[in-house]
Amino acid sequence: MGLRLLALLFVAATPVSAQPFIVAHRGASADAPENTLPAFKLAWLQGADAIEGDFHLTSDGHIVCHHDANTRKRAKQDLVLAKATLAQVRALDVGAWKEEKWKGTRIPTLTEVLDTIPADGEFFLEVKCGPEIVGPMLEILDGHAIAEEKVTIISFNRDVIAATKKARPALRANWLCSFKERSGQVTPEVAKVMQDLTDCQADGLSTNSFPGIDENFVARVHKLGCSHHVWTVDDAPTAHRFLKLGSVTVTTNRPGALRAELAK
Repeated sequence: MGLRLLALLFVAATPVSAQPFIVAHRGASADAPENTLPAFKLAWLQGADAIEGDFHLTSDGHIVCHHDANTRKRAKQDLVLAKATLAQVRALDVGAWKEEKWKGTRIPTLTEVLDTIPADGEFFLEVKCGPEIVGPMLEILDGHAIAEEKVTIISFNRDVIAATKKARPALRANWLCSFKERSGQVTPEVAKVMQDLTDCQADGLSTNSFPGIDENFVARVHKLGCSHHVWTVDDAPTAHRFLKLGSVTVTTNRPGALRAELAK
């Protein structure tokens, strides 16, 4: 029996969990500066099952955790991460924008983020640049104590997913896709999404909490032998809806509060 058929059978046989799998979006980003060590550490304290962070490759080959390709939104200085050195990136304050108590918070490296993960925690590593990061990323993961099965690579870039699966077939990699509706037209087209999901050999599809996603859509994802994941969900009714549809994980800015609300 093929691995993708086994995955399909597993997904089909898995009931909705009484304990939903909560992923902290950029850490506990509702309460602490996103993509920083305080946010990730707080996420674990709030009971997150996993953390999610965004990563870029610097000009001198280091991998750092930051959402945008430049730093102007979260720091006073505007640096393009791909053109900056680690030393330049580390000199920035990315905490003061959130609240005065976070002043002096720095952009962490991938290794520093990995070091926050407890033995029972999982990690969703979102690649925000291109496939050039895959080699250095795998080298860091290989040199860290975290088990491979605790890591999932995620990206909107299909080439990143394909390159990851080619270099390390056993490492989970999920493709990200955001749906939009304008003038009654939904983009991207579902058929194209399913084809791209297959072409890049992804293990799962992670989508925004688009209202048009229904049982038929999730069933089509499962039929490909892939899992479905949803982001960014901060309210219990939406989380319940996607868990009922069969989403494996729910990514949220407020892991502690959402888990408490889902338990009611």
